[in-house]
Amino acid sequence: MGIKFLEYIRPFCSFLPEVKKPERRIQFREKVLWTAITLFIFLVCCQIPLFGIMSSDSADPFYWIRVILASNRGTLMELGISPIVTSGLIMQLLAGAKIIEVGETPKDRALFNGAQKLFGMIITVGQAIVYVMTGIYGEPSSLGAGVCLLIVVQLFIAGLIVLLLDELLQKGYGLGSGISLFIATNICETIVWKAFSPATINTGRGTEFEGAIIALFHLLATRNDKVRALREAFYRQNLPNLMNLMATVLVFAVVIYFQGFRVDLPIKSSRVRGQYTSYPIKLFYTSNIPIILQSALVSNLYVISQMLATKFAGNFIVSLLGVWADVGGGGPARSYPIGGLCYYLSPPESLGALLVDPVHGFIYIVFMLGSCAFFSKTWIDVSGSSANDVARQLQEQKMQIPGHRDTVKAMAKELNRYIPTAAAFGGLCIGGLSVIADFMGAIGSGTGILLAVTIIYQYFEIFVKEQSEQGGIGTLLF
Repeated sequence: MGIKFLEYIRPFCSFLPEVKKPERRIQFREKVLWTAITLFIFLVCCQIPLFGIMSSDSADPFYWIRVILASNRGTLMELGISPIVTSGLIMQLLAGAKIIEVGETPKDRALFNGAQKLFGMIITVGQAIVYVMTGIYGEPSSLGAGVCLLIVVQLFIAGLIVLLLDELLQKGYGLGSGISLFIATNICETIVWKAFSPATINTGRGTEFEGAIIALFHLLATRNDKVRALREAFYRQNLPNLMNLMATVLVFAVVIYFQGFRVDLPIKSSRVRGQYTSYPIKLFYTSNIPIILQSALVSNLYVISQMLATKFAGNFIVSLLGVWADVGGGGPARSYPIGGLCYYLSPPESLGALLVDPVHGFIYIVFMLGSCAFFSKTWIDVSGSSANDVARQLQEQKMQIPGHRDTVKAMAKELNRYIPTAAAFGGLCIGGLSVIADFMGAIGSGTGILLAVTIIYQYFEIFVKEQSEQGGIGTLLF
């Protein structure tokens, strides 16, 4: 049944826009150039407003997930990477539940990726229509059918650009993937802005700077009581403070420390006698994939809940899914869940809020740990990184594990002692670190910090690998 389903997709894949694989080895300098061009296009799209929308000062319904999904309100990047990640989430769940079967051959993998791209395009259109019809850009009756269609077309083209930019990097023209690059850029931009923003906000206590570090110097310069000024700079509410900034730096350091945890499995060459090396199995075996998929799941639940709450406010079943309220008090107005399932799946705002409602905190912790472990465990089966896949790769490279027969089955049995455990436990650790970062008030949310650090570390590893292959920084860049 699974293979038939993917076969039905095959005719459509030939019509999908595609980036061809490079026919030659791309030099590091070219990869850096293509990555910079990709990032420039993304940043430009983040600043181009959608044509035809009505400006609105209402609360942003997706404020809490924009940082993670590289989204920017009212611009071409309104949807961000949400369609790509949602498509990946759906395909992974279908493959993990064995509803569809993914073969081991490159053609089967290519077909699976094509199906994922097709669903990404369909989801882009679906999300664009939902955004327009629910009145985020103004009442559809006021905008008119032509403008509504124009907004949907703009969002679809922007979504297609994101898909192709991601594919461009993944095919080997650039470094890493587009998704990772866009997420890391958005999160780092948010952290820098929250630290150094010169924007002023009237909080009721007088005009204050939004940036935590600028606010520190401003408060020390303008307040007579310096001790009180310091206390306010460290602990002020509803605006970034120095404790948030310190928590962010601490989480960065802890995640980088955990990146070094790994098991080196000894392997030897079956062709060259006496040639030994090792196969590293990291604690974060699936890297940031679990937290990306978990974010996609929560973001789509938020979208559905808010759309229903807008149209059917007061309905009992809709309220069970989520009750929303607008929150102001410093910074942009935003919607926040105050009841229902969405409330319990969202992080408590602070340790104080956790003590007030411990049930909320408990459910959130269980959900984060469980979902990250589940996504991490199932991801290895559909991404070509399971024990069987690794054993097959080692055999193709004429490598074997000392003390075990040179067969895929024997090596997979030994690898199964480590890989599933590393995937599940690594997912648990990722979820746990995200929860701790949320409780500490890290800037950009715990999930965002985890994503940023793991992505930056991936790029560091890519740089080190390229440097070792081509010999020195000078050879790489000049």
